[in-house]
Amino acid sequence: MKLYCLSGHPTLPCNVLKFKSTTIMLDCGLDTTSVLNFLPLPLVHSPRLSKLPGWNSKDGTLNLEKELKECAGRVFVDSQPEFCLPERELLDLSTVDVILISNYHCMMALPYITEHTGFTGTVYATEPTLQIGRLLMEELVNFMERVPKAQSATCWKNKEIQRMLPGSLKDAVDVWTWKRCYSMQEVNSALSRVQLVGYSQKVELFGAVQVSPLSSGYSLGSSNWIIQSHHEKVSYVSGSSLLTTHPQVGGLNMNSAATLVAMTIRAGGNVLVPCYSSGVIYDLLECLYQFIESASLGTTPFYFISPVANSSLEFSQIFAEWLCNNKQSKVYLPEPPFPHAELIQTNKLKHYPSIHGDFSSEFRQPCVVFTGTHSFGEDVALARLFLSGCFGSIPAARHEVRLLSHRHAAQLPSSVKPLHVVCPEQYTQPPLTQSHRSDLMLELQPPPMPYRRCSVLNLPFRRRYERVYIMPELANSLVPSEVKPSVAIATVSAILHSKDNKHTLQSVPKPPPVPPTKKRKRLMDEPPVVPAPKRLLSGVVPLETFLTTLQKHGITEVKVEETADGHILHLQAEDTLIQLEEDGTHIVCDNEPLRTTLRDLVVRFLQKL
Repeated sequence: MKLYCLSGHPTLPCNVLKFKSTTIMLDCGLDTTSVLNFLPLPLVHSPRLSKLPGWNSKDGTLNLEKELKECAGRVFVDSQPEFCLPERELLDLSTVDVILISNYHCMMALPYITEHTGFTGTVYATEPTLQIGRLLMEELVNFMERVPKAQSATCWKNKEIQRMLPGSLKDAVDVWTWKRCYSMQEVNSALSRVQLVGYSQKVELFGAVQVSPLSSGYSLGSSNWIIQSHHEKVSYVSGSSLLTTHPQVGGLNMNSAATLVAMTIRAGGNVLVPCYSSGVIYDLLECLYQFIESASLGTTPFYFISPVANSSLEFSQIFAEWLCNNKQSKVYLPEPPFPHAELIQTNKLKHYPSIHGDFSSEFRQPCVVFTGTHSFGEDVALARLFLSGCFGSIPAARHEVRLLSHRHAAQLPSSVKPLHVVCPEQYTQPPLTQSHRSDLMLELQPPPMPYRRCSVLNLPFRRRYERVYIMPELANSLVPSEVKPSVAIATVSAILHSKDNKHTLQSVPKPPPVPPTKKRKRLMDEPPVVPAPKRLLSGVVPLETFLTTLQKHGITEVKVEETADGHILHLQAEDTLIQLEEDGTHIVCDNEPLRTTLRDLVVRFLQKL
């Protein structure tokens, strides 16, 4: 069993597992942190950004004024943003059989995999993961297409030039493989390969293994996957939550954030909340509004700005079976599971595809604005408005949920008790912001196997057994013999038939009859003589009893030597060796009559089958 790590981001994983002749990709997260190295893309022309000075090396050897710009002590790429893709040279991705998606945040690189690597397999995901993942991809494509940038910077990606660049650009990973955003055509083509599955549904892969998604509690439809054969079991734990939010089996401690929001609104300010357009925003809307209303600020308007805002809010109301029990019960009252349905009806929550058009004429302040997390689109424009004073003095609020915190990651293995743990190397050391917290490390026995981008791990799984089925007619012909109490065995002569990783023992077919002739007619009338099968021997030769038997036959000078597998008997006078081992007995003797006698003495202690 081998594991290939194609991503260096622990919360945006992409791994490939080779298990029992199947090749399984586990998630295909897209590392969007690469866009932080690019200048923001404002919806309208920004004189400030257009007047930024170009960057040149101090010694004058590099002149990249057209590609790199300096701003606030940092250097940024002045080009269309590009994304850091999962590693594609570690193995041939066209050999991947299936892709298992754990949640919609971990599928954003799917079009790069399915459309540009020769992948011909199937993608498995739950329905909310597919539909909300589609919304997130559509939002990303929409943002990129609304603010196109004709300039393309390529020189800075040269390996020799990159090592001479300052700051984060110098340390960026595999910049020559970064790619621009995909198109909606590629998104639709990629998602057409997705086959929907439900929680606990078992999907058989080529007869070799079964995969099954279980709720991870992280987001609507989020899953942890069980991958198992008849004798081995692998659990893939991705984005998981031990808290109780809106997903099934899975609150957010919002007190500090809600208090900050209330203080800002009372001071006449506005709050910008960059967050994903699906998922955690449902909990944020519910928790923040309940707190704002309890603080007697219930007239404060909430705005949700995204090209997919309307679709996202509608989807959250129709996936009732994927919600926690508390929210499921509201559906059957009938009552909307989320309060934002009522907020929309009472005009306390309004959603817009863009800040242009109706929003620019209808918004009032103070207010709370939810928008995307990208460094392009509405959040850039709104940040400029905040800074320019159009919205007053605003402390920006940002809420993020980590897939699985160090604390929960450290607790999980102790409750599950796996034989082996494989994890990102970040979990084998304290968090960067809390270097003294060694208690947050994964400390297990045996120690966990860490991986990083481009790692290839040989996992300590040894395939010892395979399940073999036996045909009924063959089973009826067996005659078991009891070798010890409640244990019986039988010999079998059969043909092993293997197809789709399923093995079956079938009866040996009888040879076709030979057409009779005049000369052979008499012979064919007589039944053929079938020799009896050679009997097999089973059992263990007891040492002391065997030595006594040898003495009775006149063999008295026997030197016994103990070995790792049994004993060696040296018959000194006869110059003979007898090896008594657990899985066999060997007699080394030049005297044929003596060898035959010793063989018969050994056979006395064995059972004939």
